[in-house]
Amino acid sequence: MARDTGQNTYRSIHQHAQSDPNGFWLEQARAVDWTRTPSVGVDQSRSPFNRWFADGELNACHNALDRHVAAGRGDQAAILYDSPVTGSKRSISYRELTDQVATFAGVLKAQGVDRGDRVVIYMPMVPEALVAMLACARLGAVHSVVFGGFAARELAVRVDDCQPKVVVSASCGIEPSRVVAYKPLLDEALALASHRVPHCIVLQRDALKAELVDGRDHDWDSVMQTAEPAPCVSVNSNDPLYILYTSGTTGKPKGVVRDVGGSVVSLLWTMPALYDVKPGDVYWAASDIGWVVGHAYIVYGPLFHGCTTVLYEGKPVGTPDAGAFWRVIEEYKVNVLFTAPTAIRAIKKEDPQGKLVADYDIGSLRSLFVAGERCDPDTLAWSGTTLGVPVIDHWWQTETGWAIAANPLGIEQLRIKSGSPSVPMPGYDVRVLDNDGAPVAAGDIGAIVVKLPLPPGTFTTLWNADDRYVSAYFDRYDGFYETGDAGYMDDENYVYVMARTDDVINVAGHRLSTGAMEEVLAGHPDVAECAVMGASDTLKGQLPVGLVILNAGVERDHDEICAELLARVRTDIGPVAAFKSVAVVERLPKTRSGKILRGTLRAIADQKEWTMPATIEDPTVLDEVTDRLKTLGYAGGS
Repeated sequence: MARDTGQNTYRSIHQHAQSDPNGFWLEQARAVDWTRTPSVGVDQSRSPFNRWFADGELNACHNALDRHVAAGRGDQAAILYDSPVTGSKRSISYRELTDQVATFAGVLKAQGVDRGDRVVIYMPMVPEALVAMLACARLGAVHSVVFGGFAARELAVRVDDCQPKVVVSASCGIEPSRVVAYKPLLDEALALASHRVPHCIVLQRDALKAELVDGRDHDWDSVMQTAEPAPCVSVNSNDPLYILYTSGTTGKPKGVVRDVGGSVVSLLWTMPALYDVKPGDVYWAASDIGWVVGHAYIVYGPLFHGCTTVLYEGKPVGTPDAGAFWRVIEEYKVNVLFTAPTAIRAIKKEDPQGKLVADYDIGSLRSLFVAGERCDPDTLAWSGTTLGVPVIDHWWQTETGWAIAANPLGIEQLRIKSGSPSVPMPGYDVRVLDNDGAPVAAGDIGAIVVKLPLPPGTFTTLWNADDRYVSAYFDRYDGFYETGDAGYMDDENYVYVMARTDDVINVAGHRLSTGAMEEVLAGHPDVAECAVMGASDTLKGQLPVGLVILNAGVERDHDEICAELLARVRTDIGPVAAFKSVAVVERLPKTRSGKILRGTLRAIADQKEWTMPATIEDPTVLDEVTDRLKTLGYAGGS
């Protein structure tokens, strides 16, 4: 979609999608290759189990690969693999990738995988992981990617829930400072699981070879040499494309189900409309295939649109330094970078002045998109100044599969407002409601919800848990999807996501956003990253507690810095915040995708029972943080 300042403005397109969702999305569906073209937009007869393009049939792998080869893009790079942790690089063309995927689909078919069967993929960031995902889609099978290196118990839970016929894995994952053996974790998980997995296919990596179990385990290279390539299988639009597990409050993970037709239509549409890229552009989502961003924008979105996708097995810092991202941009002429704010903050912490950018030619870069957690204004401003391109914060969730709110560069570049992921994307009717379900005034904090029906590409249910799908997301506000996020909309319909609903704290009857306080702390020139949580207080109900990480090279007295932080919050938020507790820490507890575990921090501060999060990057950080909270009088401190 080209830019158009005439009739195709953001406002007109959003209004079209809202007033005539069937017509709007059927129009977008024309860009997709269907084996049976749909005549129906959305079927709302069983809402909230709404179904898009129900009479359509297609294949996602064909739309990602085969059709581009047929259209003359066979020699274009589909994947640019860059692995600083192994010192290896590969360029894989659309033709080569199609051949590899067809062959691996034949491998899976030989192991009994058919349309609708599940395959668990437990792999590092290597091209073979993408091959496995696309091979499942080619057969009409359902893949469930589990983040490589996840604990055995968590992997076992997912195996029991989706009951795969095959698990595809690798001998190891590689971190900057260590090699992570995957195979022992896989063996333990399969021993713990009640479901018996008949076949495992294991990619042997040079850094560590794994022992294979006779009769069950198969070597990737060996089976690829003898397999017969498999053709694409046409499936119904509403068949599942994949299951992706997200953490659940009950301790049992929620298997988010994404359908085929909605995924192809929505992701294909977002590439030009939101990210302003065209076929042949180089698109880099610096995420992991274990997360929803990796599914949508490392694999499917770029390939549906005929782009070149960058697959990076490394870190924003430490592989080898804080200039790693800029090196990749220069080397591969990246046009659009999509990463998490935490990655930018990690770079900023090590290189506060952004001096390393000058060592590279990043002239190909047109825009930076950030998502995954709230982007504070200071990080947004630093990125824009350092890179010299528009920095677009956008907000979405595992459940939605693509952006709820964003600044759609390919439709119309709107004014960027610091602290806001901009406006609802076409297809999303966003509202802010109070606890009783009534709309709140512009600027007032409430629960952010989306009026049904949700657009194509959003989740259709939870695997084997239809009742939980309804109770977790649709029961509280009738006719709306409850995002679980709190915030407000201004008088121009810009959305401000301030915190998870649980992180809006009540201080002496005043509803306050921890996100707003984090904005103030992050604005201090010495602060690299921060977290604010609400801790229980007998007098005021809750009080905010802050933890901050300082920039590299800061040698000032910590007490002096903390005093300045307390004063900043008092000035910018007001005495009503009662912000009196802040401490400097070396690290914050995060998930592997970079999200700060604020709920765990809150439980520790309140001395409540908590379980070790399965997604935590480094459990040892919790001991360090607990000690610091004790010095502030929390977590059992005096």
